[in-house]
Amino acid sequence: MSAAPFPSYPAIAVAAGAAALLALFRFLVRVRRDRLVADTPTARIRSAAQGYVKLTGRALPAGPAPTAAPLTSRPCVWWSYEIEQEQKDSRGNSRWRTVENGTSVELFALVDDDDARCLVGPVSAEVSPNVRNVWYGTTPRPVGPPRDSIPLLHSGDWRYTESLLGVGARLCVMGELRSRSELGDASAAALAKLHEWKQDQRSLLARFDLDHDGRLSDAEWEAARAAAAREARTETLESPIERVSVISQPTNGEPFLIAPFSPAALEKRERLFAALYFVLGLACVVLCAWAIRHA
Repeated sequence: MSAAPFPSYPAIAVAAGAAALLALFRFLVRVRRDRLVADTPTARIRSAAQGYVKLTGRALPAGPAPTAAPLTSRPCVWWSYEIEQEQKDSRGNSRWRTVENGTSVELFALVDDDDARCLVGPVSAEVSPNVRNVWYGTTPRPVGPPRDSIPLLHSGDWRYTESLLGVGARLCVMGELRSRSELGDASAAALAKLHEWKQDQRSLLARFDLDHDGRLSDAEWEAARAAAAREARTETLESPIERVSVISQPTNGEPFLIAPFSPAALEKRERLFAALYFVLGLACVVLCAWAIRHA
């Protein structure tokens, strides 16, 4: 059997040139991201202005209980998973086919050192997990916790990957902060007040049974409902206004980043990626020039 022919020099030059252009494009994107990460100051949640911000804090559940990871049921605030099956062709070459995957879209809370908090909507975010496990098994769904395994020596034709942001993880989040002020629901408060009044029929009749016949007519019920609505509206307006802030995907194309790093470490990561793309592009330019010279 003859060996496969070595690609011609023109083909190498074209491929290296295309790779160099792609690496240059990725380098410029990373440089822009690096400058944006470095030039965006870290803000406190309580005093952060609306718009594109950089916030730090601990990741906590938005509700009373954390989210359960889909493969291992471990508590977390965000998860992503993939289940793959190994398939082999007639020549014995194997490849992994994705059978099932998913990513969490639930809100979670970011709480800073001042105990100020905002919600994080992770949809479309570039999330760097602080926990990532890859393990193998013989069933379509994993049984038990993830096991340590070596990819080249794995047993089983199913591969499971699970990435998590754990409860309490220290995060740096860059995205668009939007805030709104919320008042209580006056209609729900009025219904609750009517229900409360019904528990004390004597006081209810004393207040609204104008003809003293021992029951409330339709007109008297309407008067009770109107009184409940007035009182509920007054209490709602006098209650403290709750400010709800959510950081989510920016509308102007800025990167939406969620990473378990300090701001300085996040900046260092962006600079490292930019440098790697620059070196890769330079190597491709050298290869392209070499191929053109020998063509």
